[in-house]
Amino acid sequence: MNSHGTTNTSPNTSPNTSPNNSSQLMAITPRPSNVMVRGFGSYLWDAGGARYLDFIQGWAVNSLGHAAPEIVSALTDQASTLISPSPALHNLPQLELADLLIRNSEFAQVHFLNSGAEANEAAVKLARKWGQQHKPGAVDIITTHNAFHGRTLAMMSASGKPGWGQMYPPMPAGFRHVPFGDIASLQAVVGPDTLAIMVEPIQGEAGVVVPPPNYLRELRELADANNALLIFDEVQTGIGRTGKLYAHQHHGVVPDIMTLGKGIGGGVPLAAVMAVESACCFEYGNQGGTYNGNPLMTAVGKAVVETIVAPGFLQAVQQREVQLRSGLEDLAQRYQWLEVRGQGLLYAVRLPTATSAEISDRAFRNGLLVNPAQPDVLRFMPSLRVSLSEVREMLERLEASL
Repeated sequence: MNSHGTTNTSPNTSPNTSPNNSSQLMAITPRPSNVMVRGFGSYLWDAGGARYLDFIQGWAVNSLGHAAPEIVSALTDQASTLISPSPALHNLPQLELADLLIRNSEFAQVHFLNSGAEANEAAVKLARKWGQQHKPGAVDIITTHNAFHGRTLAMMSASGKPGWGQMYPPMPAGFRHVPFGDIASLQAVVGPDTLAIMVEPIQGEAGVVVPPPNYLRELRELADANNALLIFDEVQTGIGRTGKLYAHQHHGVVPDIMTLGKGIGGGVPLAAVMAVESACCFEYGNQGGTYNGNPLMTAVGKAVVETIVAPGFLQAVQQREVQLRSGLEDLAQRYQWLEVRGQGLLYAVRLPTATSAEISDRAFRNGLLVNPAQPDVLRFMPSLRVSLSEVREMLERLEASL
């Protein structure tokens, strides 16, 4: 028996006894046939009892790991009290989470939503509302190649992923794309028609692409010089993922608008858009949503954020980053990987060949979940509570999969 009281059956040999009617699901992504039934901390178990060390964590969603006690308590306590009164009424968890976020940021107001894509949509709406009042006629929002801002039509148009602009035509207009990290390319297109600049502080889906050291500061200066808003999409990098509460805090730069998602809910659907006072211009009827800010989700968000801002938590993330990076760099040297890159507990390795999917498949059979973010890139997004022994176990299982 392992430490969680479950037989540690090898994933290679474990039967999967749960009924699997996957043909009834629309074909949106390939999945292994194994059916996951339980999670705790850094581990998942399938229906056959096989255990998997999870270094994907729902794409950086499970910030506190699977079945975190704080989240379980928040859900059960709130579910027995009030689940969804109406977005037209105040509820206590929403107000408490808003206060917590504002007190731990430079922003003036927050609006809660259900997903990162919705938060980015709201950010674009807020920017366009601001433009109507302060920069009439400016509608262009400059984003970057290989960005990922969500899967709504507008956010697919905003994202710079190859092929997305032709997938569901006609696509919403108003977005221009430039290379990420290249301030000169941005300077060449910014102008009177520019409403906002919208970037991820670190490009996650592109393979954890870290910009040059002064890039975010230069974006701030360029936005200010052109009377444009600066929007940071921190859906993946926010809420402690990079070792600070928000990734932009590493650079001493404050955007006008910031979006959050994934980690703020710790596994439940919760997102937010935050803005400085000068950009807070929504009026009644401009924005809303049936489940926005419901007490069940915001109670979880409050528990997550309280945990992450508690003394010592982010320092522990920074310490674990050192160990994760050191281990990956050791493997990189021995296996001639091209690059190790990332920050906090968001890391990737660039491989010399397009073998990330093959390695990920082998790792799955060895009881390890890692993400082939690009054909030649493996991405690692463990729980922010991952232990040193779990980092070592991941490195061992990864090497066994090479």
